[in-house]
Amino acid sequence: METERLILRPLTLDDCDAVYKWVSDEDVTRYMVYNTYTSKEQVVCWLKSLEEDDDYLFGFVRKGTDDLIGCGSIGPHNGDRERWGFGYNLRKDQWGNGYATEAAKAMIRFAQKEFGITKFASSHVEQNRASGHVMEKCGLHFVRYGQFQKLDGTCKMRSMEYEGELDLQIV
Repeated sequence: METERLILRPLTLDDCDAVYKWVSDEDVTRYMVYNTYTSKEQVVCWLKSLEEDDDYLFGFVRKGTDDLIGCGSIGPHNGDRERWGFGYNLRKDQWGNGYATEAAKAMIRFAQKEFGITKFASSHVEQNRASGHVMEKCGLHFVRYGQFQKLDGTCKMRSMEYEGELDLQIV
């Protein structure tokens, strides 16, 4: 998929070094479900595991540079085939440039076009207000507070949950 400034494409094992740049950065991982990666071997294991996931995962590449700056996924939200969730993360040096919104909207359009999905959900750790702005720009609205924790059960924090029903032409 292409947007004005990005190409969204599948991740491969060749992306290990680029992915490691953001998954090893504590500023990036602070509000993510995964812990900070400490080795490229962890990235390789994760990249190999992607085939088992029900979500559609995309790497975000800046057009004209071949620079992989982040990734995101979209797929059924908590097993609900009619409501899909999405998430994203970017290298810190790419924050504040609108890339997360641009990529999230492209993933939403993908789900709308390919699967007819109109209901979407996403959430962020309460302190990560920038992610909330991305969700609002995508047409979602805040619905409730929830609970966030890392995949290993550590670091429990309050989350903000967003939902929206989007016409196929809005995003």
